[in-house]
Amino acid sequence: MANLAFRTGRLAERLAFKQASRVLAAFSNGLLPQQNAVQNQQRRNLSIHEHMSMELLRDAGVAVPRFKVANTADEVFKDAQEIADLTGNTDVVVKAQVLAGGRGKGHWDSGLKGGVKLVFSADEAKELGSKMIGHKLFTKQTGTDGRICNKVMVVERLYIRREFYFAITMERSFGGPVLVGSSQGGVNIEEVAAENPNAIIKEPIDIAAGITKDQALYVAKEMGFSQGSLDKASDYIMKMYTDIFLKYDASMVEINPMTEDNLGNVYCMDAKINFDDNAFYRQKDIFSKRDWSQEDERDHRASEADLNYIALDGSIGCLVNGAGLAMATMDIIKLHGGTPANFLDVGGGATAQQVTEAFKLITSDTNVNAILVNIFGGIMRCDVIAQGIVAAAEQLSLRVPIVVRLQGTRVDDAKAIIAHSGMKILACDNLDEAANMVVKLSNIVTLAKEASVDVKFELPLKEDS
Repeated sequence: MANLAFRTGRLAERLAFKQASRVLAAFSNGLLPQQNAVQNQQRRNLSIHEHMSMELLRDAGVAVPRFKVANTADEVFKDAQEIADLTGNTDVVVKAQVLAGGRGKGHWDSGLKGGVKLVFSADEAKELGSKMIGHKLFTKQTGTDGRICNKVMVVERLYIRREFYFAITMERSFGGPVLVGSSQGGVNIEEVAAENPNAIIKEPIDIAAGITKDQALYVAKEMGFSQGSLDKASDYIMKMYTDIFLKYDASMVEINPMTEDNLGNVYCMDAKINFDDNAFYRQKDIFSKRDWSQEDERDHRASEADLNYIALDGSIGCLVNGAGLAMATMDIIKLHGGTPANFLDVGGGATAQQVTEAFKLITSDTNVNAILVNIFGGIMRCDVIAQGIVAAAEQLSLRVPIVVRLQGTRVDDAKAIIAHSGMKILACDNLDEAANMVVKLSNIVTLAKEASVDVKFELPLKEDS
């Protein structure tokens, strides 16, 4: 499904939001975030499967089609039969549960085309399920790796008259939440916004006063709901704002399409809901729904270790404390002609064990040819970082060059730990020199790999006798 608000993946924006504290619930629930409850999560927004989002809508009193969730082809057959018994119609829609947009236009490693398919019998549904469950779906958002499909939704077929687009999201230009609507639902909303901006309605919500009935009615009317459906549509809009967006600390609620049938009934046919990661400490039930099979394994490991990690496509691994220093470190690597392989912020209270885990994450990327450690010890002590570096070098038998720049609290102790470790870890006091050195070393290893020359940088290096 199209994602209007968060299509871009700009790293700077992701990092900025990850460090920001959540203020929305202070107005919605009368609760202020506790100062000691700040959470460092791997992504700005948790995304859950469609069927989970639909369950939240249903629990909030918003009408959705009847559906079931199947884990096997046999369950798909059973669910399709049960829905047919309830509705008197054998037609059902089988929808792949994969955390990626563009499912309808995707393709499978099983040869199937499309991740949302209409079928006309339980037998057809079963055959379709066998080609989805356990297979990978490839869309514009999944890249070449695709996403594994472990479950499918079996949904009743509804005969709808009109389709609309509706979303609630946070909008910087409005300084808070905004309702977004369009009469053109069921299509790529980005294309609508680009080709006909006037077709997009935006209605900002006062975060302190909350949504009003008049605002909900205005949006529903502008979207194009008929007179007989306006009250129901506006009621659902208000419920989605108060009982989902605010209640669960959502960062986005997107319905595409929101529909109206010939009898004036309103349904939410598809749903995508994202949640603010900073609300983890008070939304544990929601965050327990996270499906790590849909995410990079390294993200899972980083989350378990409480590290801020984002994989990039370069060759120089970075281990830094502080988001701003991490960005500056990546910039100076680029300035010297190198490319960072990751963003990794160990934070201000990392332990030696976390530093070791950070090295495991960095070196799990086969593209990493050198590592730059850049620590400015304020709250974070340099000697703790040094202990982690030495432990990682010993445990992992690291064979890539490590350049370390340490400054600040207990830096002399850190240098002593590294010096007495016997490890040939290259130390620099100047960041510019450290960046220049790590880029050169990375280039040497890269050239050696390209030439199939077995050049190894072993730690510790053996001194000539």
